[in-house]
Amino acid sequence: MKRFLIYLIMLSPLVLLSAQILIFENVVDPIKYIYTFTGVTSTIILFVSILISLFKKQINFMKYRKLIGLFGFFYAFLHLINFVVFDADLDIFFIIDETLDKPFIYLGMIAFFILLFMAITSTKNLFKKYSKYHQLVYLALILITIHFVMAQKSITILQLIYIVMIFIIAYCKLLQKIVEKNKKLTS
Repeated sequence: MKRFLIYLIMLSPLVLLSAQILIFENVVDPIKYIYTFTGVTSTIILFVSILISLFKKQINFMKYRKLIGLFGFFYAFLHLINFVVFDADLDIFFIIDETLDKPFIYLGMIAFFILLFMAITSTKNLFKKYSKYHQLVYLALILITIHFVMAQKSITILQLIYIVMIFIIAYCKLLQKIVEKNKKLTS
């Protein structure tokens, strides 16, 4: 039942996005709207996926963290597909030019490839081998936030919230690691 509820929650942004563009048709610039919507959705889901480990003693959703993280990757993939298909019209030279001309794009690409690596290595066998590299999600979130700020050309309240959240999460994870290390030393 929980898994079904997670699927329902994680797919609801896609339903909302589709309804806004296809049914209500009240979006002035659909490409930009898809960029923003999928990018923000992916970022929020990725933040939620890393918050799960911080609150595992209060609410244990650890067995759903991979699923939630994969949905974060799914929305990042939609974000990239929007760029490649709708904005670049599958023109590889345009994609390369845009990537080289606009630093925020290559920061987004680096973050995407980190998420791609994590998605590929999230299977049981590969995760055992590459689990330590899954810490790169924190780097990906920093790159995503910088990508978002640079793409908007200004810092909004939402972006400030992301930046503050990154620092709070980093602080909490550092404290969590220190406490775990101290417990191992004292045991």
